[in-house]
Amino acid sequence: MALDDDIRILGKVGLFETFNGEQLRLLAFGAERLVLRPGRELFHEGQSADCAYIIVSGHIVLFHRLKHERIPVRSVHVGSIIGEMALIAQTDRLTGALAEEETEVIRLSRTVFRRILEEYPELAANLHQRISEDLNKMVADIEQIAHHFNV
Repeated sequence: MALDDDIRILGKVGLFETFNGEQLRLLAFGAERLVLRPGRELFHEGQSADCAYIIVSGHIVLFHRLKHERIPVRSVHVGSIIGEMALIAQTDRLTGALAEEETEVIRLSRTVFRRILEEYPELAANLHQRISEDLNKMVADIEQIAHHFNV
């Protein structure tokens, strides 16, 4: 796909709704496309995180691993972003992520994202608020299934 397609896709992601055309172009230029086969894990729970992913096609299931079992936390579909905390902070993955079908994602690195925030610092406050809201939702989702983990 062309750079313009990536710009269009990124522009529809809520996290980037305050980005202007130039900012979206910089983000898309530094992005990478990946295609995952069905059953492939995108990342593992506890793994160090240095990027976020936008779902372009297919869908991803976020899960916790308990012994040899995967316990689904939630499904993530086209247009959604996962791992956004990794864009602003050194963190570990709170869940694993698995492609349930052939899935294409756009990988956004922390390095590129930070360069954009340094060049356009007015974006930082808006993004901080949005990421905080998304993280709180994920924590609530995890708390709903915590009884499976005997914590």
